Amino acid sequence: MSVPTLPSENPAASIASPSGYAIEFDNVTIAFDEKVVLSGISFQLAHGETKAVFGVAGSGKSTLLKLAMGLMRPDSGRIYVLGEEVTAMSEQELFELRRRVGIVFQESALFDSLKVYENVAFRLIEEKVPTEEIERRVREVLRFVELENTYDMSPSELSGGMRRRVAIARAIVTEPQVLLYDSPTGGLDPVTSNTIVELIMKQRDVYKTSALMVTHRLQDAFTMATHQFDKKANKMIALPKGQLSEVPMSFLILRDSKVIFDGDAHQLASSRDEYIREYIS
Repeated sequence: MSVPTLPSENPAASIASPSGYAIEFDNVTIAFDEKVVLSGISFQLAHGETKAVFGVAGSGKSTLLKLAMGLMRPDSGRIYVLGEEVTAMSEQELFELRRRVGIVFQESALFDSLKVYENVAFRLIEEKVPTEEIERRVREVLRFVELENTYDMSPSELSGGMRRRVAIARAIVTEPQVLLYDSPTGGLDPVTSNTIVELIMKQRDVYKTSALMVTHRLQDAFTMATHQFDKKANKMIALPKGQLSEVPMSFLILRDSKVIFDGDAHQLASSRDEYIREYIS
């Protein structure tokens, strides 16, 4: 994977905010039809950190992302994104905040009626960015995900993995300060999944964008914790045994609507909690 020169390195790591974090959940609870999905959830995502979120189906993983985007409001508690209290914002204020956040859906969510260029450029076009600037940025992010040759192709001509990479290009073209990934390797074969993991790692290590990543593949997150992207070698490389990535990488596990673990790979591997040990085995 090549590393182009994007317009600027992500400034997220140097941004000060009232909460001091890229994302913070403070005692958040939400229920649907009297079923409590999340109860008293509290955690922080530091600037520049990637946090992988795990849990069985229905544990509220995707709900976390929707709450962070302000697409849902909790029944109680507060949520801060880039220093802004999402739970107290109007729809117009949320719209402005979402311009600083990129999201990658499991199903890619590309517009089938639009070419790859138009899909990637969609938000820039909405924001009335000059045409020459749009074309430059779209080509750069497509080069970043190694799909520059798909510029004029339709989504229907792409494989599942290529569609996912285009979705990542679309998410980063606005130079977001936070990235939200919703099962980015879901439904992909192991080889393609590995390509997506390498791409997420590349974004993490080169631009140090804060990221919250919901996933069902524990292996993906362990790979990210024990590898890093080497710009000179132009690929991800394994770190010496026992050494973790220089860029912060943590794990959050949900169970029965609560956080039961929040820590790094060493702490997870050494946990004596029976449920966690069975989960990671």
